[in-house]
Amino acid sequence: MTNQPVLGKAPPLLSEIQAPVADRLTQVLDEIRRIVLSDFDMIEEVNEYLLLMRGKLFRPTLLLLVDSLHQDASEEAVPLAAVVELVHLATLVHDDAVDHSVLRRGLPTVNSLWSHQVAIIMGDYLYSRSVMELARIGNMDAVRALARASNAMSQGEMRQLVSYDALGFSEADYYQLIASKTASLMQAACEMGALGGSDEHRERMGRFGHDLGMAFQIADDLLDYTGTEEVTGKPTGHDLRERKVTLPLVGALHRLSGTERDAVRRFFTRVDPSDDEIEEIVEIVRAAGGLEYAHERASHYAERARLGLEGLEEGPSLEGLRAAVGYAVDRRR
Repeated sequence: MTNQPVLGKAPPLLSEIQAPVADRLTQVLDEIRRIVLSDFDMIEEVNEYLLLMRGKLFRPTLLLLVDSLHQDASEEAVPLAAVVELVHLATLVHDDAVDHSVLRRGLPTVNSLWSHQVAIIMGDYLYSRSVMELARIGNMDAVRALARASNAMSQGEMRQLVSYDALGFSEADYYQLIASKTASLMQAACEMGALGGSDEHRERMGRFGHDLGMAFQIADDLLDYTGTEEVTGKPTGHDLRERKVTLPLVGALHRLSGTERDAVRRFFTRVDPSDDEIEEIVEIVRAAGGLEYAHERASHYAERARLGLEGLEEGPSLEGLRAAVGYAVDRRR
């Protein structure tokens, strides 16, 4: 298995993307700790672990970069960025519990260290603290943006839960799924970063976030076919092991022979597929051009995101957003 960047070139460094807002990202971490603080020992114990395994603050970075495009830094942007990250973290905790995942970013998941019940309750806790913070801030436009995203993500999870018919899962179904699960929150983050601007600017940045999110998720799904455990922090074939149908497979289906389609059909009846069975599907998809097709579609959405930035005021924040597009599609994890 190769672990080359999915679109064949070195990705921008996240530290470079975040440089224009690095100081405010430090404040975001402080805000996250403030928002989730609890006097209940069990919650605090899990909170501390979650902060250790937190992500790279990509969504808060988008919000803060958009916020600093055309205006002085908004006082609301930092706590809103913290809320966006907490909602993202809540979805990951719930996802891991639903999928019975044991690793996330190379570390044991909450459900594997404690229990599925604790994971579900902690995800709910993060959501509820996020809602409390939105109420404290009192910006109804932010509430509406995040409410739409949260609702879309919940529906996306349900769609994925019932999407085990690999041969009946269409490309349109896939795009609808990732628009809900991934693009919706990036869209909300960019909209929330633009709250100080006009309605037109807010909608424009929301479209940028949507296109970026679509490219991001397609690239992430490609990593399941091209990555290795030490690179991605999760086993190669993780999505296939959980019988998740993603674009590389969908893009290959119409090119498969009858024998290959039968192999795919059999695979998706397996409760616990072996590594060899996963490798067989990966090779079928690779040989049928599924990876190249997914590369092309990721590039398509990335280009749409780049075009959405044209005409904006030049500066470090705009450069950061342009680099974020490259990072989204070319990252190795």
